Amino acid sequence: MAFIVQKYGGTSVGDVERIKNVARRCLAARKAGHDVAVVVSAMAGETNRLLKLTTDVARKPSKREQDVVASTGEQVTVGLLALAIEELGGQARSFLGHQVRIVTDSAHANARIKSIDGEKLFESFKRGEIAVVAGFQGIDEHGSITTLGRGGSDTTAVALAAALKADACEIYTDVDGVYTTDPGVCAHARKLDRISYEEMLELASQGAKVLQIRSVEFAAKYKVKLWVKSSFTDDPGTLVTEEDAAMEDVVVSGIALNRDEGRIVVRAVPDKPGVAGKVFGALAEANIVVDVIVQTPSVDGKTDMAFTVGRLDFERAREVTERTAQSVGAGKVETEEGIVKVSIVGVGMRNHAGVAAKMFQVLAQEGVNIRVISTSEIKITCLIDEKYAELAVRALHTAFGLDR
Repeated sequence: MAFIVQKYGGTSVGDVERIKNVARRCLAARKAGHDVAVVVSAMAGETNRLLKLTTDVARKPSKREQDVVASTGEQVTVGLLALAIEELGGQARSFLGHQVRIVTDSAHANARIKSIDGEKLFESFKRGEIAVVAGFQGIDEHGSITTLGRGGSDTTAVALAAALKADACEIYTDVDGVYTTDPGVCAHARKLDRISYEEMLELASQGAKVLQIRSVEFAAKYKVKLWVKSSFTDDPGTLVTEEDAAMEDVVVSGIALNRDEGRIVVRAVPDKPGVAGKVFGALAEANIVVDVIVQTPSVDGKTDMAFTVGRLDFERAREVTERTAQSVGAGKVETEEGIVKVSIVGVGMRNHAGVAAKMFQVLAQEGVNIRVISTSEIKITCLIDEKYAELAVRALHTAFGLDR
C-alpha cells in the first residue's frame, strides 16, 4: 500500500460532471489499495469572480478580507468532491486549511507554509476514507485565513506530500505533462517523459504555467516524486525528479515565454552603499517579487537601475518605487509595458559551450532586438518586445532541436 497525494486544478473540477470524474479517479486509487489525500482548487474562474466581488465592494480591499472571500472557492469544491465520492460508494471527508492545520506566515494573498499537522488525515485513512483537502489556503498564528497566491493548490499538494512523506504526488491538470514549450505558441512542442527539478523550477519561474514555483521548490528540497498528468486522459504524464546523466546530454530541455512582465527604471540613482538596499527593501516589504535587475555603470556618481515585476504588481511597484526614489534623492521613475521574457533552459548548458551565442544569433536572424540579458547556470533569458514573442519561441525551439 502506498500513500498518494493527488491534486486537481480548476479546469479538472470545473463543473459537476468533471467533479464526478475526479471522484472516480480518486476511488480507483483507493481501490488499488492506496491511501489517498486529494487536494482541489476552486472551480475554474471562481477565484477571479470572488476577487472581483471584493473590488466591487471596496476600492482598495484589504488583503486579509480578500483572503476570507477567495478561500471560499475551495470550500465548495472539497464539499462537492467528498459528496461525489460518497455517491459512488466510497468514503470521504473534507478538510479546510485550518482543519488540517496548514500554518502559514501572515503575508495575505501570498502566504508561505510554515508547518503542517497531518494527524487528522492519518486518522481519516484509518477509517478507510479519502481525505479531500482544500488547496490554496491556510491559517496564520493569529487564526486568520490566508491564501498561498496563484497556483497555491500545487504548493498545498506538494507540501502535504513532503510533510507526510507520501510515496508520490500527482498533479492533475488540463494538459498531459510538461512540454518543451507552450503548444499554443509552437505547434511542434512535444511532451517530456521526465525533467529535473532544477529545469522545472527555471521553466516555472520564467513563465511556464504547468506548475507553481513554490511547489517545485518543495519537491526539490524534500525529493518528492512529482508527476504532472491530465485529468482527462490516461497518459502517464511527466515525472519531475532528480537530475541524471542522460539529462545532461540534452543542451536545452525547454523554452519558456512570460508575458507577465512590466519594467521599471529609476534614473540618476546616487551611487553609494545602501541605496539599492533601500529601493529593493521597500519592494520586499510590500511583498512585491522583483525579477530581472540591471544597473548601469556609474557616471558622475549617478547610475540607472532597472528591474521587472509581474504585471499584477506593476502599479503598486511603481508607487513604492516613486516614494523610495524621492527619499534616496534619485531622479525620475520610468515605466514600460509591452515587453516579454523568453528563456531557454537545460541542465546540459553546464557542459556545452556556445549556447548563448547560438541563442543571440537565432534572434538576430529573425530581426529580434534584445533589450536585456540575464543568465544562470542552466538558463539564458532575454527581454524582447512583445510583438516578437511567438516568433522568437518558434525559432529557438527549432534551432535547439526541440521540434517533434
